[in-house]
Amino acid sequence: MKKMIAALFFGAMSMNAFAAGNIANGEALAKKYNCAACHGADYNKPIDPSYPKLAGQHADYLKQAMVAYKRGAGAHGRNNPIMSGQVQPLSNADMADIAAYLHSLPSGLVLKR
Repeated sequence: MKKMIAALFFGAMSMNAFAAGNIANGEALAKKYNCAACHGADYNKPIDPSYPKLAGQHADYLKQAMVAYKRGAGAHGRNNPIMSGQVQPLSNADMADIAAYLHSLPSGLVLKR
C-alpha cells in the first residue's frame, strides 16, 4: 500500500512539473508569435481595452484559453479570428510554455486577497 501511495504521489509530482511549462521556451514562443503586438510590450498594456492583460495571469487559465481558441467555435471552444489563427500551430507543450512565461511576469493583477 505504501508503495502504491508513493507511486501515485511521485507520479502526480512529475505530471505537475511537466504541466508547469518551460519559461525560457515560452518567452521565445511569445516573441516568435508576436503576442506583444496586441497584448502590449510588457503584456500589461493591450492595444485595445477589450484585450486581456496576460502578465501574471494564472498559467492554467492561460493554457486553457489557448486550447479553447485552438478548438474554435462550438463546445468548450472560443471564437476569435485573431487568436484562433495564432494558436493553430502551437502544440500543447508550446501552450504550457507560453502560459508559464506569461504567469512568471510581474503584474498589477490581484491574484490573492
